[in-house]
Amino acid sequence: MKGIVKGMGFTFKQMLKKKVTYAYPDAPLKMPDRFRGIQHFDPEKCIVCNQCARICPTECITLTGKPNPDPEKKGKVIDTYDINFEICILCDLCTEVCPTEAIVMTNNFELAAFSRDDLFKDRDWLDNNNKLVRQDNISQLPKGKAGAAKE
Repeated sequence: MKGIVKGMGFTFKQMLKKKVTYAYPDAPLKMPDRFRGIQHFDPEKCIVCNQCARICPTECITLTGKPNPDPEKKGKVIDTYDINFEICILCDLCTEVCPTEAIVMTNNFELAAFSRDDLFKDRDWLDNNNKLVRQDNISQLPKGKAGAAKE
């Protein structure tokens, strides 16, 4: 009998405490400053050095380039940049090694999909993924995209 009273007393105390649940879809969650979310990719800055693809521990990044069609300019032009978010562990290594800071992490974490095929993201999708760029990375965005990141 003593155990039941003790258990019910604990339950009653917990019922009076403030709830810790969130109305998630209706109210966005406030993420910590150093949260690592989905990457934002700026193809204009990419020099196709392949360092991001080489350092990726899960090998989820595919980066290909072709020679620059303008003979006066040296280097390569980006052809494809794809990330398979089905196996990406959001480790932030690709952003650390990028010499031109073409890849930055965002606070966006919502990748829910009905099909696994929807988790393969191309460079156009990653370029448009700039709504929740972390505050320390906003200064690295081009001027036209920096306004969209503050929304």
